[in-house]
Amino acid sequence: MKLYDTAQGKPVELQAIDGETYRFYCCGPTVYGPAHIGNFRTFILQDTLRRTLEVGGLQTYHVRNLTDVDDKTIKGALAAGKPLGEFTAGWTDKFHADCNALNCQPPHVEPSAVEHIPHQIAMIEELVEKGNAYAGQDGSVYFKISSYPEYGTLSKLDTRELDLGKTQNDRVNNADEYDKDSLSDFVLWKARKDEDGEHYWESPWGQGRPGWHLECSAMIKEYLGDTFDLHGGGVDLVFPHHENEIAQSKCACGGDFAKHWFHVTHLLVDGGKMSKSLGNFYTLSDLEDKGYSAMEVRYVLLGAHYRKPMNFTLDSLHAAQEALGKLSRAIYDLQQEHPELETTSVTMPVTDFGLFQDAWNVLQFDLNTQAAIGKIFAQLKRLKGISPAEAASSWNGLNALLQALGVIVPIFEPAPQVTVPSEISALADERNTAKANKDWARADEIRDELKGLGWVLEDSPTGTIAKPL
Repeated sequence: MKLYDTAQGKPVELQAIDGETYRFYCCGPTVYGPAHIGNFRTFILQDTLRRTLEVGGLQTYHVRNLTDVDDKTIKGALAAGKPLGEFTAGWTDKFHADCNALNCQPPHVEPSAVEHIPHQIAMIEELVEKGNAYAGQDGSVYFKISSYPEYGTLSKLDTRELDLGKTQNDRVNNADEYDKDSLSDFVLWKARKDEDGEHYWESPWGQGRPGWHLECSAMIKEYLGDTFDLHGGGVDLVFPHHENEIAQSKCACGGDFAKHWFHVTHLLVDGGKMSKSLGNFYTLSDLEDKGYSAMEVRYVLLGAHYRKPMNFTLDSLHAAQEALGKLSRAIYDLQQEHPELETTSVTMPVTDFGLFQDAWNVLQFDLNTQAAIGKIFAQLKRLKGISPAEAASSWNGLNALLQALGVIVPIFEPAPQVTVPSEISALADERNTAKANKDWARADEIRDELKGLGWVLEDSPTGTIAKPL
């Protein structure tokens, strides 16, 4: 498999350093509120990368952290009048529930930043001793960027920009840092401030708490060592977060840190930035409340290449409903023609994808989920009339691809023979017309009207099926 590497600027073949297990780290959520669909685009693509490697026969070791101490979590806990641990535990449970609904596999290890504060203090002591960090007068500790000449390599930043303090890092770094020698230096340990309340820990530099960037470096050191295969996150983390991680870790620990960098591009909603003020800020619960399933959300978030901005719309969820229905019917028809497939399990790794070989090939090149989905649908019509041998290989291939994508297809249920009253048929026809015109509001109104009359409409590849409640 090949995957684009942010540092090298090109697709690079993925190979485990130890020849056995592909070991990777992904920046996890900050647990101060529900994750939104932009966050989940990244988590779903990371999950798909892991699944694709595993379907291809490579063992993985996935580490994803929980940020349960930072400015946002402390502010949220104080506003809620709860202890920090209780506050973040509730949002952690919500995140796990959403991940489960979206069929994201749990990481092999999910370390908490709070649980690793001793590891973070030890790393800061190492950096101070080596001359890469210094204490300010107020008890905060800062990383000295000038001590690491390679700083900026990942994000391709000019060091002159850093010296002048003109980078996008300014707002992030200066908003929560105190007394440093250079504008570009970043905080490793934050001295206690009144607004932090009782959320502080003891350290050699006084009471305080770790800086956000340091947390990941310490947990990576604990679970993946000084050199590992891949580091992933959203593209917004390239600078300053990942750049700072590299500097901290290489100076404190040596080693090569991450061999490969995997970043997922931003999600747009209705062509613009997601914002609560614009009414287009969606969590998974928001979309489920509108009647969409978590699997439909996952399907949509896989529908664009991870290195391209994706435009999320409610229309795309309607399209996902229809697409999953087509897949469901195609699987049903294949099993009807070849009954032996109904009890056939898929053995991993799959080496023969049958009619779906091209879909697997494009997924193997830079995790092109968009092209893979397109090639899956291009082959569905060719499943009819194929030989038993070709049916068996295609069955294996399709199921392996769905496993790699993490897509669970609903079971197709043939419609029972029901006499539908003419007035119900008329409403169903009107709804089909509304959907064809993308008048989703009217389509939803008709659905609710039919429900009140005791009928439910189910969309299928062959049209809309009316069933009595």
